[in-house]
Amino acid sequence: MKVGIINVTGYAGIELARLLLQHPHVTLTSVTGRGEAGKRLPDVFPHLYRLPLEITPELGTVDLAFSALPHKASAEAVAPLVRQGVKVVDISADFRLPDVQEYEQWYGVKHAAPELLKEAVYGLTELHRQKIGKCRLVANPGCYPTSAILGLTPAVDNGLIEPDIIVDSKSGVSGAGRALSIGTHYSEVNENLSAYSLGGHRHLPEIVNELKVRKAGFQPRVTFLPHLVPMTRGILSSCYATLKPGALPEGKKGIQEVQRLYGDFYKGETFVRVTEAPPETKHTWGNNLCLIYPTVDVRTNRLIVISCIDNLVKGAAGQAIQNMNLMLGFPEAAGLQAAAVYP
Repeated sequence: MKVGIINVTGYAGIELARLLLQHPHVTLTSVTGRGEAGKRLPDVFPHLYRLPLEITPELGTVDLAFSALPHKASAEAVAPLVRQGVKVVDISADFRLPDVQEYEQWYGVKHAAPELLKEAVYGLTELHRQKIGKCRLVANPGCYPTSAILGLTPAVDNGLIEPDIIVDSKSGVSGAGRALSIGTHYSEVNENLSAYSLGGHRHLPEIVNELKVRKAGFQPRVTFLPHLVPMTRGILSSCYATLKPGALPEGKKGIQEVQRLYGDFYKGETFVRVTEAPPETKHTWGNNLCLIYPTVDVRTNRLIVISCIDNLVKGAAGQAIQNMNLMLGFPEAAGLQAAAVYP
């Protein structure tokens, strides 16, 4: 199978190229990037020396395309491909929200292909595996929602928590992309920790929408607060919610029970692991894992869930390849079995 990357020069596009190098069933045959068009991929990114492709302004003929363009521009590029019968995994936000008005409210632009929203499948593989395998357009989840939704879904499905939820997330600087900005300069980020988007982050509706459909009548009220930390990769989300009365046994038995429920929920999953101790972001560097540690604050009767991912892999490129594997009929884990880089 031939695959292509639209906008290979962004961090997600670069990571896609790196991961596709080791894929046993597909060949990367076309990459685009307007700013570097005409150059060879290894001349721009020497670590991709095994991919002697020319970066072109337009995508060549492929069986499946990954779009790593920013929102709005991605929908404009993706729509013609989908109409031509090319399968697409869109890493932008353009098809993640099914309501066009909600999308336009949060992203401040008019949607370029609203007619495709109804058929796009939200690409959180562990929760929508069957639909992804049958569709032609996948909306790859945002990095923050991936960690939060996977961390909270077992609690919602098992009726453990009240609707008031807090998601406190920390992300490395690569989540802001390669575009230059004052806020991501080394001198600004180093030795610093900052909260942002206190009025509402664009990833919030993804979290709310996905949790809302998990259980009839559940209407989550989510406070989502992201932070920027001085590291390159990684997301750690700390999720908090009050337990429903009687949902779990009291004391240590409640902790054991919630860990059992999470373990049962993700039993057999290749890329979601329930850990015996709180995970760290370095445990996921460079691989497609989401590591989750659930526990209970017995003094406050509050669920605490720690969830870690690499924002460029499980939060972007790795998740996209996981979805591609299902769309093309390959084993879900193909090309994604590399261990994390540690330390």
